[in-house]
Amino acid sequence: MRKIIFLLGFVLLINTSCEKDDFCTQNPVTPRLIIRFYDDTNRETTKRVQNLVINSEANSDTIARYNGVSTDSIVIPLNPNALETIYNFSKDGVVNQFSINYDIQEEYVSRSCGYKIVYTNLEFSSPTNTWFTDFTPKTLLNLNDQTTAHVQVFH
Repeated sequence: MRKIIFLLGFVLLINTSCEKDDFCTQNPVTPRLIIRFYDDTNRETTKRVQNLVINSEANSDTIARYNGVSTDSIVIPLNPNALETIYNFSKDGVVNQFSINYDIQEEYVSRSCGYKIVYTNLEFSSPTNTWFTDFTPKTLLNLNDQTTAHVQVFH
């Protein structure tokens, strides 16, 4: 009888000392920058960029999904370890540089999800307007969603 009570006590002790598994169900994605390309003459109409190649100025790596593609919108990451990200957008071999300056805030989501990055006070510039004719907006207060385009580029 003592063995059974001891065994039940031992099982109860082990069972109550276990923690529940934590799973991140909130999907705390660090947002990426969404850019849509529009026709310069008809600013309400999207316009595909032919033979688009995008690479990072920091490490000259080409973003694989944007290597010679034809698209009217792109989704690109910002560097969470710096306060500026510079991309080179190449269309048919003509390069246009696009610079994004920002502040970084870490936002705690949960113990299982950890932190996500929220970019604030974003400023956009294009020091080499070769095939970009314009873009809007020039500033953005924060980048914390992935539902709509953040920047419109006219070409």
